[in-house]
Amino acid sequence: MENMMNETQSPPERDLSHAGSVVDKAIEYMMGQQINSLAVASALLGGAMGLLTRTLPDDVVVQILRQAMESVESGEMRSTVGKDHAGEA
Repeated sequence: MENMMNETQSPPERDLSHAGSVVDKAIEYMMGQQINSLAVASALLGGAMGLLTRTLPDDVVVQILRQAMESVESGEMRSTVGKDHAGEA
């Protein structure tokens, strides 16, 4: 599949790093509040999907999801357990 994302759709590294840090802190806070990890992950994924679908064309959202699925299917995400994955999918 041809890469459909252009430069305006790729976040600057600084922004991606900052957003990833904020998300990590939010996860840390929710886990400290004893919120179920599946609930945390589902809420974050739902929020991310909502933001993506409001700001990008559907075909680009599908491309992002395919890349995320390939990372899971290949074992890439599990091979780095404990590592911050923000922005990798």
